[in-house]
Amino acid sequence: MAGLPDAVEQVLRMHAPFIHAVVGALADRGRLPELMETLAAAERQGWPRLVAALRLIVDGKRDESVKLGLDEEDRIIVDAVLRGLTNPASLPPLDRQADPTAAAPGLAAMISAAARGDAQALAVLANMAEQMVRAGGDMARLGGVMRRLVNGERDADQLLKGMGPLGRQLLLDILNELGKSGLH
Repeated sequence: MAGLPDAVEQVLRMHAPFIHAVVGALADRGRLPELMETLAAAERQGWPRLVAALRLIVDGKRDESVKLGLDEEDRIIVDAVLRGLTNPASLPPLDRQADPTAAAPGLAAMISAAARGDAQALAVLANMAEQMVRAGGDMARLGGVMRRLVNGERDADQLLKGMGPLGRQLLLDILNELGKSGLH
């Protein structure tokens, strides 16, 4: 998987606008009402622990304890916010998007590792699947078949049931990666 952005970079790319919004609202407290609305929406979308940590930061808390109980993705976001408050130049660039081509190879590698008994890969996949299910649509369907993929199911017709075009393509790409890399 050389050449693929690492997980931290992917998270920073994906959440750069959100990270900038939080830091910007803390630099210009007049934007706090807008930030509070954004945080309330994030909480409704299934990010209550991240929102709780960010509210602690809004209230002035800056020590490592704000990250207690957060998963890896949430910790990356909180770390970026804390760094951005002390050094705005450290904020992730807004002009770089998450690399969608990294999704299939990365997921295939994690599925393979989890299938071989890697507990950390299984935990990461379980967390991702939970977030995907909360997202709804094709992502929810893909999150729902993760366990089946870890257990070795590769029947595309069965796995693709109910998916739209984008979800189907991602799942086919994952299956292709699993097949060509001997990750099945």
